[in-house]
Amino acid sequence: MRPLLLRAPWAFPVDTPPIRDAAVLIGGDGRIAAVGPRAAVPSPEEAKRLDLGDAMLLPGLVNTHTHLELTGFPETAAGSDFPAWILSIRRLKQGRSPTEFLEAARAGLRECWAGGVTTIADTGDSGAALRALAELGGSGIAYQEVFGPHPEQVEESVGGLVRRVEDLAGLAGERVRLGLSPHAPYTVSGPLFARVAAWAGRERLPLAVHVAESAAETEFVTRGRGPFADAWKARGIPLLHDLTQQPRRPTAAPPHRHPAAPPHCHTPVSWLQSLGVLGSHTLCIHAIRLTEGDVARLQRSGAAVAHCPVSNARHGHGAAPLGALRRAGIRVGIGTDSVASVGRLDLLVELRAARDLAGLSDEEALALATIEGARALGLEREIGTLTVGKWGDVIAIRPPDPASSPLDCRTTDVLLTVIGGRIVYSTA
Repeated sequence: MRPLLLRAPWAFPVDTPPIRDAAVLIGGDGRIAAVGPRAAVPSPEEAKRLDLGDAMLLPGLVNTHTHLELTGFPETAAGSDFPAWILSIRRLKQGRSPTEFLEAARAGLRECWAGGVTTIADTGDSGAALRALAELGGSGIAYQEVFGPHPEQVEESVGGLVRRVEDLAGLAGERVRLGLSPHAPYTVSGPLFARVAAWAGRERLPLAVHVAESAAETEFVTRGRGPFADAWKARGIPLLHDLTQQPRRPTAAPPHRHPAAPPHCHTPVSWLQSLGVLGSHTLCIHAIRLTEGDVARLQRSGAAVAHCPVSNARHGHGAAPLGALRRAGIRVGIGTDSVASVGRLDLLVELRAARDLAGLSDEEALALATIEGARALGLEREIGTLTVGKWGDVIAIRPPDPASSPLDCRTTDVLLTVIGGRIVYSTA
C-alpha cells in the first residue's frame, strides 16, 4: 500500500494540543508514521498526497454500540413501551434472510464510515456484522449474541453459540475481533450468563451485555414483576423469584451457585456481578438505571460502559449518570445503538447529547468518541489518537466556519474517512 499524506489547516490529535497547518503521514504498513506541522512531516515521493482545504484532521471516531444487522428497520418501531418494542424487533428479524442481514450490515458499516466512524463495537446474533467487517476491511469487535431465559435451555444455547463462534472465528483478524454477548437479564438465565462469562474469561474473549437499561428490566430483576415477568409466565419460564428447579443437564458452572435469576435484593448490575459477568473485558451497554452501589461495582470490576444518550431518550429510559461514571474513573464510550432506535447512525449527534447531559466541554466530549471509546474497548494502544505507531485511522471534516469546534460539525461535513491508511469514504 502506498503511504498517504494528509494536509489540512488543523489537526486535533486529542491527546496533545491542536496543530495548526498540520499534516499526517500514514506509512505503507497502515500506521501513522508522522504527525505535526506540515513543514515537519516528511513527504515521500511515493506517497499519495491529499490537501484537504479548510478541513480538520481527527482520529477516526469509535462507536461503542451498534446493531448493524438491524439497518433498514423502521425507526417508527421505537417507543416508550420497551418490552413491546423488543418483541416487534424479534418479529422483524424473523422475516429477514441471512443475505438480507449481511446486506443490512454492509449498509450500516458504510453509513458509519460516511459519518467518520472507523471502529465499531457491534452486537447481533446473525453474524452479519463480523462478515461485513471482514469482507469490507473494517475495524471493530463483533459480539455474538446468545439468548436463553429458561434454565433448561443452557446446553442448547451454549451449543448453538459454540457452533456459531466456530463458524465465524476464521473471519477474525488483526483489526476485527470476535466477542460474546449474553443479551440481557430479561432474555438470559443465570446459569447461561455464568457459562458464557466463564467461557469468555478462559478464552480471553471480550464480553458485552445490555444491562440496567429500562424501568421494566429493573422491575423484573428486583421484584419479579412487570411486562417481562408476564412474558416469562406466558412462555412457561420459571419466574426469577419463584425458581427452585435447576437445569436438568450438567453445566460447567454448578447450577446451585447460579439460580436462574436473582432474589429481590439484587439490581441488574449486582446480579451480573454475582454471576461473574463483570470484569475488565466486559462492556455494559446503556447502564442507565444505576444505584450508587452499582457505580461502585462497575468501578471495582473494571467494566466499561457504552453510553447511548439518544437511544436512551427515544425509549424514555432516562439519562445514564455519565458524570458519576466519569468521576469514578469508569471507562465510558459513546454508541448509537441501532437505526431502529435512532433512525441514523450519527455519532456526532450522540456526542452533542452526551456533552449537554453531563455538562462536558467539547474537548471532553470528543475524547468520549476517540481515546475514551478506544479505552472502553481495550484498544487504546492501537487507535483513538493521532499518534505515531497507532493505526492510520483518520477523518477529515469541514467545520461550518474556521472558529468552529469539531462538535459543531455534522456527518454531512465529513470529507474523508481512512482506516489503516486505506480510504473507505471520500467526497474530497
